[in-house]
Formats: sequence, structure tokens, C-alpha cells
Amino acid sequence: MSEGATPASGEAVSATVRQHRAAAPDSVRCAILTISDTRTTETDDGGKTIRERLLASGHQVIDQRILPDDAVAIRDLVATWAEDDAIQAILTTGGTGIAGRDTTYEALVSLLDKRIDGFGELFRMLSFAEVGSAAMLSRAVGGLAGRTVILAMPGSPAGVALAMDRLVIPELGHLAGEAARG
Repeated sequence: MSEGATPASGEAVSATVRQHRAAAPDSVRCAILTISDTRTTETDDGGKTIRERLLASGHQVIDQRILPDDAVAIRDLVATWAEDDAIQAILTTGGTGIAGRDTTYEALVSLLDKRIDGFGELFRMLSFAEVGSAAMLSRAVGGLAGRTVILAMPGSPAGVALAMDRLVIPELGHLAGEAARG
């Protein structure tokens, strides 16, 4: 591998980014929320995918829940988690489409102090390579609520795996480290 390349994606990385990543925490304390009217603990493949990848990468799962597509319930739980110093990042799956019941985007954007627009943009770009123009229907979004990172992914297990492998896992420590700087 060449100097400055990352094993996950092969992209060149500047010296500054390498320094930030080196200073970032190796383990991030996370909460996982699946948003679905139909998923159960047994059928929550998106939540399981997030959990497995976090743990395999050395991160911690502090809490994991499933909620129905209800904007108030989503907002209330995520706001509570964002205020909890034990949680550095909140990762959600589900409810990011455009159907009438998809309210994750509205619930989460209302909590964000700072948006991380690149998360959704890069997710849709990567998704386009796999699913074509249907990628435009995703409202994946990321940002900060105070010093807590929030990343909302689609409900599709393939979409979650794509986001986790190409975006979240490579940058989660870096994101949490930067968020903690205030």
C-alpha cells in the first residue's frame, strides 16, 4: 500500500488527516437505533450489521433499541442519548426514504447543531454505483447535536453495510475526536 492510502478505500490521505486520525479515539461509545414499524430484535438486520461492524472495529455499543416510524419518539430518544455523556455517537438505520411514514430525516435534522453534509452526499454517490438513480431517494444525513455525532443510514442491510464499511468505520474515531474538541 502506498504512503497515505487507507486500506478500506485506497484513497490518498493528507498528512493533516493522518494526524487527526492518529489523535482520534480508538474506541467510540455508540448507541444504535433502528427505526421501523415492522422490525423486531430477530429481524433487525440493519441494527445487527451496525452492531457487528462497530464491535469488530473496537467500538462500544452502550444502548440499542428499535422504535416505530414516529418522529416525536425518534426525536425524544435521540435527544436524550445526545445529552448523555456516555454516548459519543448515535447511528440510526431506517426511515430515511421519501414514503409518508419515513420521518427519520425530519426528526434528526431538527436536533442537529452542525450538519455533516458530506456524509449524505458520499453515501448517495457510493450508493449510485450500486443501485443507480434510485440512490437519489435516500435522505441519509449526518451531523452533530452538541458534541454527539449522529449518522442516519437507510433501512436496507446492504445500504447499512455500504455506509458502515466505506464511511462510518473509517472515520468514526476521527468524527468523535473532532466533535469532542468543541
